[in-house]
Amino acid sequence: MPEEQPRSRAARAAAERALVRVVHHYGSTPEFVLIGGLVPELLCSGSAFEHSGTTDVDVQVNLEIAAGAVNAANLERALRNAEFEPDEERVWRWKSTEDRATATVKFELLADLETERSGSTIEFVGCEALGAANLRGTGYAVRDRQLHTLTTRWKGEQRSADLYVTGLAGFLMAKSAAARSRRKNKDWYDIAYVLVHNDLGGPQPAARRVLDFFAGELVGASTALDDLRDNFADVDAQGAWAYADEMKFNHGDRDLDLAELRAEAVEAVRIFHAELFRS
Repeated sequence: MPEEQPRSRAARAAAERALVRVVHHYGSTPEFVLIGGLVPELLCSGSAFEHSGTTDVDVQVNLEIAAGAVNAANLERALRNAEFEPDEERVWRWKSTEDRATATVKFELLADLETERSGSTIEFVGCEALGAANLRGTGYAVRDRQLHTLTTRWKGEQRSADLYVTGLAGFLMAKSAAARSRRKNKDWYDIAYVLVHNDLGGPQPAARRVLDFFAGELVGASTALDDLRDNFADVDAQGAWAYADEMKFNHGDRDLDLAELRAEAVEAVRIFHAELFRS
C-alpha cells in the first residue's frame, strides 16, 4: 500500500468536492453508501472539536451491485466525468486529478458479499475498469443508512448532492471490523472520536443505537468488538494513544492534556462495550 497522505481540513474539502462531482455526474441519488473518514464529522456535527479529515472517499456498493450492470456502468461514467482515473492495479480504487494541488483524492469501492471470498476483488459486468474490494463488515453500513445533503463549493458556485451516508450504528460496526483487520491508528481515532463526540450524546446512547440495529448479531461480531475493547484497555494502549495524539495534533491551539484525552478514550470504549454486552 502506498504511504497515506496526511489528513487535513483542506484534504477533507477536496474529498467532499470530489464526492459532490461524482454524484452530480451520476445524475440521481446513487445506491452506494458513504462510509469511512468523511462520516465522523457528519455524525458529530454538534461537537466543538472538528474531526481531522480524510483524503479518501470510501463507499459501500452492495446496493449498486444488486441493482445490476446499468448502475455499475453509470457509476463508472460518473467517475470519469468527475475527472477520476482508475488505479492501474486496483479496479476498486480511483484517483481524482482535479484537486491534485491540494490532495490526491482516492475514491474506493467496498463490498461485503458472502458469495465471494473475503479480500477478493469483484469486477463489475459492463464496465471497463470498475470493481470493488470484498471486505467483511462493510455491509453493516448499508443496513443503517440515512439520506444526507452534502454542500460544498465547486467552480466558484455552491453545489449540493443528495446521497446515502451510514448512520452511527453502521459506522461503529463497520469501523470496528476495519480496525481489527487493518490495525491503523486512524481507525482507532475515528471510533473513539465518534464515541465521545457523537450527536446522540456519548458512548452509552451510541451502544443503544447499535443494539437497535444489530442486537441479534453481536455474538458474530464479538471478535471485532472485543478487539476494540482490548486496544483501549488502559491509557497506555495503542487506541488510547492514537486518539490522544490525533486530537492534540488537530487542535494544537487548545490546551488539551494528553493524559486526559487517553483516559477519555478508554472510558468511552469501556462504556460502549459494557453496554453492548450487558447481561
